[in-house]
Amino acid sequence: MKYSLLKLLMAASLPSLLAVLTVPGAARDHETEIVVPGSVQDVGAGGQELAKFPKELRQLPAMHLAWPTHAEMLAVATAGSRIVAVGDHGTVLVSDNDGKTYRQVREVPTRVPLTSVNFVDDKQGWAVGHWGVVLHTEDGGETWKLLRQDTSVDQPLFSVYFMDRNNGLAVGLWSLALRTTDGGASWTTVKMPAPPGADKSGPNLYEIFTGQDRTLYIAAEMGAVYRSKDDGQSWSLSLTGNRGSLWAGLELHDGTLLVAGLNGKILRSADSAKTWTDVPSGATGSITDLAQGPDGSVIGVGLEGTVVNSKDGVSFTASPRADRASLTAVLLTAKGSALLFSKDGVVESK
Repeated sequence: MKYSLLKLLMAASLPSLLAVLTVPGAARDHETEIVVPGSVQDVGAGGQELAKFPKELRQLPAMHLAWPTHAEMLAVATAGSRIVAVGDHGTVLVSDNDGKTYRQVREVPTRVPLTSVNFVDDKQGWAVGHWGVVLHTEDGGETWKLLRQDTSVDQPLFSVYFMDRNNGLAVGLWSLALRTTDGGASWTTVKMPAPPGADKSGPNLYEIFTGQDRTLYIAAEMGAVYRSKDDGQSWSLSLTGNRGSLWAGLELHDGTLLVAGLNGKILRSADSAKTWTDVPSGATGSITDLAQGPDGSVIGVGLEGTVVNSKDGVSFTASPRADRASLTAVLLTAKGSALLFSKDGVVESK
């Protein structure tokens, strides 16, 4: 089955997309199929060739799955000591025992894929996904409220980040960048500078990450990294010299920046994204996420079982998994253990 989400498809460099989304772990008589034709290259900025929003999804909440830990998961965050992971079909998983077990929460008001999640404390969090969906929770992920949805065009949001309970950003396909100052109740569009050679729709924006003094960064398509010093009101463009998509970004404890993406590429900046240098990763699979532990160690995960590790964020060693799992997200716990997530759900520790 082809991956159901644009992020995985583009990272794998698949030439086209015809994804039939089915709900894993559900009884067959409750199975839902959504056909999403086209590809990033095949659709125009006007959206003429994009799938129409299925009417049956307008009011449907997330399905309650028999095996929710087998649902495709796309992102993970912490809400205090709780772990919250989000993914396909509106699935939200929580763990209150450092990832030993997970359960699916019962109140999520959408069935579309969720691609990113972020918390500012142990209660307040936001998640985003396809069809421009933005969700909000006030109880650590137990229940969610729909704040935004654009059924006119499937312009997915790939990343969300809040500086505090009021000020936040969400970014996605075709340079879509949204900003809120009221906790997500309303959103304004932010115009992003385009790199040389970009078409009129603009590069895709994949992951927001934060730096010192509330500096914000976005890892993007075409080897671009965006930087903002005013809480996302305006952005400057940094070109890394690499033309491939950058899926993940991270600021290390010492202020050094790392971005990673297509074909195992990792780049490093020690001057706040002014200049970049290649960091050999030893991996060929595309890197989808980066994380740093309390001791300064760094881990990157990605497609084809890609796992790269570094003690200092300077030199990396590749240790690919034998099962070649398509890894989508990683979280390092306070104890230093790595929790992995994939297109097939929660990954058991090896």
